[in-house]
Amino acid sequence: MASANPAFNNPAFQDPRAVKSYPGGPQAANIGGPTQYASTAHAGVDAAANAQLEGAFAAPPAGAVETGRMTVEDTVLKTLGLFVVLLVGAVAGWLWTMAPVTVQNPNPSVAPWLIGALGGFVLAMVVAFTSRKKVRPALIFGYAAFEGLFVGGISAFFEFLWPGIVIQATLATLAVVGVTLALFASGKVRASKRATKVFMIAMIGYLVFSLINVGLMLFNVPIAGGPFGILSQEVFGIPLGLIIGVLVVIMAAYSLVLDFDSIQQGVRNGAPRQYGWVGGFGIMVTVVWLYIEILRILAILRGSN
Repeated sequence: MASANPAFNNPAFQDPRAVKSYPGGPQAANIGGPTQYASTAHAGVDAAANAQLEGAFAAPPAGAVETGRMTVEDTVLKTLGLFVVLLVGAVAGWLWTMAPVTVQNPNPSVAPWLIGALGGFVLAMVVAFTSRKKVRPALIFGYAAFEGLFVGGISAFFEFLWPGIVIQATLATLAVVGVTLALFASGKVRASKRATKVFMIAMIGYLVFSLINVGLMLFNVPIAGGPFGILSQEVFGIPLGLIIGVLVVIMAAYSLVLDFDSIQQGVRNGAPRQYGWVGGFGIMVTVVWLYIEILRILAILRGSN
């Protein structure tokens, strides 16, 4: 029999879930649907974002090709490529220098290193003055080829006069470059404004001295007697070339520090990738300069024995 109280006949009182305001009531079919869809969509977006982030972290880091920016790795590869061209040119210069040497004609040719020195100097000036506006890798490769011709020719000439001197100069050059790079990488050696000013003054002074020395040798001035001109003269029994040569080697080592520092700054500032060629060019110029100075120091020491 039905109850006299109509409220008891109300299903809402019999089952609280029948009340529309109850969290699990009939309205859940209307409200829960869109809410559940929104939650599912949001979860899908989060999953896609997480997958994208995981893919970015799992992917290899973007290199110079992808970013179009200068990197240390890309600059190292460019530098190695330039040195390969230089070594090929050096082999050609060596063979060319020693080609005319026979029993009847014991004099090696000086043409390769003279041509290489002239061509390398011209291209070095062109690269130095145009690289700020536009980098031309072809000119830098041309410089490497001429410089290789010069290095190979003069190395063969010195080796002909003092056997074994080339391997000594090569090992000494590699040692100086290796130590300088290690000190720079460890942070123990850095370029400073004051040291750079001193370096520039010393470079200008050395350049003026070298030009004067060459002029005196060309005009056969007595004070410039000896195979290296004024550098062959002795000061307190020590060849002047040895004293100056040690200072020049220190200057060349600091020039390497400047080269490494400029590459580091270029990478830090996001320089265009093409400027890696300029960094490799600077290192090559300095290493060749260092090698020639060490070669001359050894020749002066061997010649004074």
